[in-house]
Formats: sequence, C-alpha cells, structure tokens
Amino acid sequence: MPKVIVKLVLLIVFVTGAGYSAVPAQSPSWLDTGYDQMYNLQFGEAHRSFAQWQQLHPDDPMGPVSDAAAYLFSEFNRLHILELQFFTDDDAYENRSHVVPDPSAKAGFDRDMASTEQLADRRLAQAPDDANALLAKVMAAGLQGDYLALIERRDLAGLRYIKTGRTLAQQLLQTHPTCYDAYLAIGAENYLLGIEAAPVRWFLHLTGAQTDKSVGIEDLRFVAQKGHYLAPYARLLLAIAALRDKDNSTARQLLSGLAREFPQNPLYRKELDKLE
Repeated sequence: MPKVIVKLVLLIVFVTGAGYSAVPAQSPSWLDTGYDQMYNLQFGEAHRSFAQWQQLHPDDPMGPVSDAAAYLFSEFNRLHILELQFFTDDDAYENRSHVVPDPSAKAGFDRDMASTEQLADRRLAQAPDDANALLAKVMAAGLQGDYLALIERRDLAGLRYIKTGRTLAQQLLQTHPTCYDAYLAIGAENYLLGIEAAPVRWFLHLTGAQTDKSVGIEDLRFVAQKGHYLAPYARLLLAIAALRDKDNSTARQLLSGLAREFPQNPLYRKELDKLE
C-alpha cells in the first residue's frame, strides 16, 4: 500500500506522548517535566523524570508508557527519522534504508510496553472508564504501530495498531471529553490517511479507517490550542501539513514557536533555516 507509512510516523512518540492525568497535577509534575525534556531531545533526563513519576504512582500506566515513548523517540532521533523531509517527501520514505534497532532501547521499550498493558488492564478491570488506563492504551497502540512501521518496516501491521488507538481514543472521549490530547489519535488518522490517493482512501475506508483530511486538520488544530502534553506535537503535525501544502508562511510560524519553546532541540531551527 503506497505511502501509508510516511504518515504512520507522524503518530510517533506523542500518541508518543499523549497526556491527561487523573492524578492531581503538581506544578509541574514529573510527567510534565519528562515530556518537556523529551521534546528537547534530552532522553536520559526524560527517563529519570518518568522514573520519578512511576516511583510516586506505581499503579499508573502513564508512567511506563511515557518512558516507552522516550525510548522510541530516542531511536527515531538516532536514525534521523525526525527530520521533516522524511515526512514531506514520499520518495524519501519509500527509499529509506533498513535500520538496525538498538538492542538496549528495544529491551527497554518492550519492558515498558508490557508494564503499561498490565497496569492498564488491571485498572480497567476495576473501573472500565479509567482515564489514565484508556489513554495509556491509546498511546501504547500508537507507539507499537510506529515501531512496527518505521523500525521493522511492517506497514500494514502498524496501520492496524493506529486504527486501534483511534478507536480507544473515541471511547476515552465519550466519558472524558476534556482529555483533549486524545483528539490527536483521531485527527492524525484522518489527516494522514486523508491525503492518500482516492482509490487508496476508498480501500482504507472499507477497512474501517477514517480518511477525512479536513476533519483531521480541525482536530489537530484543536489539540494544538487546548491539548496539554500533545499540544507541541500537534503544532509539529500542522507544520508538516503546511509544508506538504506549500504553505511555508504557516510552517515557519509554527516551527518558530516550537524552536522558542524547546531551545535544546536543534531540529526545529534546522528546518527553519531550510525555509529561509
């Protein structure tokens, strides 16, 4: 199926980094700190912050799933998957080389994913509408889909996880409509699959996927404005959408804001330089 994966990557770490916590937030919480560090590509610091959260909240699946996101995002950074050309140039994706996973990162990722599922299922057995458990499963589906697609090159297997994440996000929003970050899973699927060619969209729709590009853009804007952990990621997706539409002015505005907010991440400044 052509080009599906160029889009799956965009669900990365922050469905790789979603966020809503039923635990009363401190200001900032260790989760907040960890995500800021992850956006700044400070992965060792992010792992330590997420470990602090897990120590304080050992039954919360948001801890291990966030740590898994840090492992995956660090691998994407190491393998240069985070550069925007990979997202905007379909040929760059189609012609990507095979990659060799880092064994220690893979072990940490798998350990965190197993812990996430165990903790989330335990919570949901007691409370089927538990917000953190549902969100953790949304995130876990996105992370697993990205790993399969971008590391193991198993595109269709990755797509199935992305659809699962969107379904879980819809379930979460029925009972927790203010978990705005969950809209990213819905918006990303609609946008990323909505820019496929018409015959591909028709086929994907038959499989249960959502493929409305305009709905996707609106959901991403909603997360960018009201989201918490995922608001920066939604702005990155909107910048990518602008670049694909040759709207360099909007892309420049979004990337400039991200560069100011996360000064330790050189990728935003690098992409801005390309637009100058």
